[in-house]
Amino acid sequence: MAHILIVDDSPTVLMSMDNLLQRFGHTTTQAASAEEAVDIVSQGGDAPKMVITDFHMGGANGAELIQSLRKQPPLRFTPMLVLTTDSQKERREEAKAAGATGWLTKPVDHEQLEAVLNKLLPNS
Repeated sequence: MAHILIVDDSPTVLMSMDNLLQRFGHTTTQAASAEEAVDIVSQGGDAPKMVITDFHMGGANGAELIQSLRKQPPLRFTPMLVLTTDSQKERREEAKAAGATGWLTKPVDHEQLEAVLNKLLPNS
């Protein structure tokens, strides 16, 4: 299956998303901030096949993270989902303008997430 980078400043969310994605058969790398995520990706190695990020985090937000990751050639076309409690239209538009592939609201519906993963990662 696919390797997915999860970015969230909540340890509880990181743990629950890690468990859920592993149940779906994926492997994960976790980052507690946008800055940590950029550092992980900058180290090289296998680029993630998807990025799932929170929108509101200390430091850079999810849209800023996506914008930064999109500048890195291996991630230019990688699916990037925003997973957040915020459902404001302005935030969605900001994330979309930064290059987000999609938006899911917390708490995430497991079946909905699995359907999105299957659609965006069809060969995984």
